[in-house]
Amino acid sequence: MRIVVAVVGKPRDAGGLATAIHDYETRASRYWPLDVREVREESGRSLSNDQVRNREAERLAALLPAGAHVVACEIGGASMTSETFADWVQRRREDARDLAFVIGGAHGLGEAIQRVANSRLALAPWTLPHELARLVLAEQLYRAGTIVRREPYHK
Repeated sequence: MRIVVAVVGKPRDAGGLATAIHDYETRASRYWPLDVREVREESGRSLSNDQVRNREAERLAALLPAGAHVVACEIGGASMTSETFADWVQRRREDARDLAFVIGGAHGLGEAIQRVANSRLALAPWTLPHELARLVLAEQLYRAGTIVRREPYHK
């Protein structure tokens, strides 16, 4: 089982955000086979929000491994504690099925992802900028690894 994180855009290093994302993705990869895949952000100059969302979603969907359990990260998805999330990821690992988390761009996730998503996960009760959502997911994947191995990071 590998974990794929499919995201829109490369993180900008505003205030060290890109550094923090890279740090937690590196930490998480010590616990899970982690494969981060990025697609370019769609320019919204002459397009509607729906068109931007759907073009980005098509690119994201093309990155997903066949047969993966696809998780759309979006507001309104399931909320989990860190412990519940760790257990949930570990069960997917035992199923030996790839797990793909998808984070949309500034306008959210389009229809191509909505159609293939097996589940939905809320990373917070608020709408987060996609770069911050990526950081939250990376940190929680790292924390999940420490919980599964009963290591001291999680408090």
